[in-house]
Amino acid sequence: MRKRKKVLVAGANGTTGKIIIDLLKESEVHQPIAMVRKQNQKDHIEKQGVTTVLADLEKDLSQAVKDTDKVIFAAGSKGKNIIDVDQEGAKNLIDATKEAGLEKFVMLSTMGAENPAKGGDLKDYLRAKQNADDYLKASGLNHSIVRPGRLTDEDGTDKIQINKKLGVQGSISRTDVARTLVEALDDDIVQNGVFEITAGNKTIKKAVRSV
Repeated sequence: MRKRKKVLVAGANGTTGKIIIDLLKESEVHQPIAMVRKQNQKDHIEKQGVTTVLADLEKDLSQAVKDTDKVIFAAGSKGKNIIDVDQEGAKNLIDATKEAGLEKFVMLSTMGAENPAKGGDLKDYLRAKQNADDYLKASGLNHSIVRPGRLTDEDGTDKIQINKKLGVQGSISRTDVARTLVEALDDDIVQNGVFEITAGNKTIKKAVRSV
């Protein structure tokens, strides 16, 4: 049995992050390392048998990425600290990932990040996400950028619609977003790509390999 790859999950205490952790716990090829900011969060997750590191996206992350193979960035400030967390925090983790020579960086972005000017009230958030995505593209890291439509808390279907540019707005469950991010860790999907996703009728495993 091959050794499971260690995946650092930034934003592990968030709604989507928790789902990612659960998926990685069940994976035969990956295992989770949860990255959280608060000691009580660390204590709670470690009780579930998950390796956890205490780290802040706004500070030094060299220890967080140590002894890790890949990264999923699923952190977000929920609009409270867009520049420092969603933009600069992502860049900080990208820098640490590159310095450590890790294998891959999977970014949870959002549909609309390619054109923030059309985002209305969300334009500042979308611009921050665009800047983070562009930084990742220019980093030289092996990466995948996943841009979902509006997130819902509905049950996942394990089916999505995916393309480099869908051209339509839509929604998708957080569970299916998490599944897509985990699937994007694999080496046999198109690398260094940007994918828009919404709910659809193609299984995630096949969909991410069809773009």
